[in-house]
Amino acid sequence: MADPALYKKVYEILKWSSVAALALTLILILHTSRAPNIPYNANAAASAEQKFEAADKANAAGQPSQVQLDRSELNSYLAQNLQFEGRPATVQAPPQAASMDNVPTVGSAVPPDDPAGAFPGGEQATLEQVQSTVKDVKVDMDGDLVKAYVIFDYHGKDLSLELDGHLSADSGYIKFEPVAGKLGSLPLPQSTLQAAVDKMMASPENREKLKLPADISDIQIQNGQAVVKYK
Repeated sequence: MADPALYKKVYEILKWSSVAALALTLILILHTSRAPNIPYNANAAASAEQKFEAADKANAAGQPSQVQLDRSELNSYLAQNLQFEGRPATVQAPPQAASMDNVPTVGSAVPPDDPAGAFPGGEQATLEQVQSTVKDVKVDMDGDLVKAYVIFDYHGKDLSLELDGHLSADSGYIKFEPVAGKLGSLPLPQSTLQAAVDKMMASPENREKLKLPADISDIQIQNGQAVVKYK
């Protein structure tokens, strides 16, 4: 017969191991990861808007056109045209650029009241609710990968979310395929990330927010740049 003292010892080890694992998980979540280093360019936002205007004119003339944005241009555009918590948009986007408001941030899978709420078993959140608690977004691009870094407020505590994935268009809608991610400094399983994205896109309301403007045929990351293709 097994020694009862051995069972008790094993139970104590498992109990304290679980407590330690939970504590480590919380520490990793609350430890904000480092933001990507995006080169600063004072003229980047204006450059992005000029590219959209030029593409509009070419498209209206029946000429094939596309817009290519580097890291500085894309981040400056986001900073000036997206409304984050406590920081209103400061620049009125031109007509075509304004239509890009339909493009959500990659971090939109994070709901306002629970960082795991978009994961299986959590509550769905609209993109407006998500955006209302997002405090900052930075986007880096590497090869064909988009790498989003999001700071959001969770009950008064700033948490970070990192998402890496592939961006494309599918039947007139934005499609995002996550390949890696971290909540704080805690790595998230790819299956969990995919389930969160699938759940967000399953909502009819959210799906409409992912619809591309009628004159946009595709959006991709190519050679470290965001490429918006017109029809």
